[in-house]
Amino acid sequence: MSEFPELRLRRLRRNEALRALVRETRVDVGDLIYPLFVVEGTKKKQPIASMPGQYRFSSDLLSKEAESIARLGIPAIILFGIPQRKDEVGSQAYHPRGVIQQAIKAIKKATPELLLITDVCLCEYTSHGHCGVVVDGDVDNDKTLKLLSRTALSHAQAGADMVAPSDMMDGRVKAIREALDGDGFQNTPIMAYAAKYASAFYGPFREAAESTPQFGDRCSYQMDPPNSREALREVEQDIAEGADIVMVKPALPYLDVIRKVRDSFNYPLAAYSVSGEYAMVKAAAQQGWLDEKRIVVEMLTAIKRAGADIIITYYAREAARWLAVD
Repeated sequence: MSEFPELRLRRLRRNEALRALVRETRVDVGDLIYPLFVVEGTKKKQPIASMPGQYRFSSDLLSKEAESIARLGIPAIILFGIPQRKDEVGSQAYHPRGVIQQAIKAIKKATPELLLITDVCLCEYTSHGHCGVVVDGDVDNDKTLKLLSRTALSHAQAGADMVAPSDMMDGRVKAIREALDGDGFQNTPIMAYAAKYASAFYGPFREAAESTPQFGDRCSYQMDPPNSREALREVEQDIAEGADIVMVKPALPYLDVIRKVRDSFNYPLAAYSVSGEYAMVKAAAQQGWLDEKRIVVEMLTAIKRAGADIIITYYAREAARWLAVD
């Protein structure tokens, strides 16, 4: 190999045209999924204090929002529902006229070309805020599977293009796959939150979705942050059960896990840049402490460089504009 002065690596960095020509990692708007929150009622657009620029929408306004998202070239959204009524078993999650089910129908009518993914979990729907059925102070894994399957099936019946279980119960991908296949939805894909960590980065989301646990925490079912080998076991299990896409969540604090999953499995890989990542950048940008556009593009590039094919991000709207300009 040549050495300096014959070797000058700076030669290909001298201007933007050269840098673009040899750029190894590119983020495209087609890689992005935009998360949206839906509430019951009409004409509602509620700001989320800890996530400036993000809102809870009623279905009528969400349909208009979806149209503008599609015009930006963003190919997909993922929906999170907040019902008016909650109970111990999250019955509004799988009610045929629940908040998500009605939103699916409204959005698909307005923008049929937009890929509509639904989060499948019970935490937003339960009175206790946990992701499943609580028995004797603990989440009962196997009883929860039945309700998750009902929820996923109700989403598919309403018109969802893809379902995304985020609960981290053992066996839920298999249970959902069987429920979908048994009702004629063999072609509905599952994007599994395969390695979802018990992270402190979820705080703003829990405000937005009104899903903070009323007792304890989620450490008994979400992954322990120090573990990365375990993430590979979780991903392997979800693939074996029928997942079509696997996900690592959060993204930035777990770039090493994204890379390990990418190197270990030849499956489509998503990464969720979560509410805490968004809120930190927004807060710093509002103080003038950093260049928001450059930071966001750098973050998304890092996630893509680590190995993600798909990025779920609250910055999808802004990124679509910034990437188009760049």
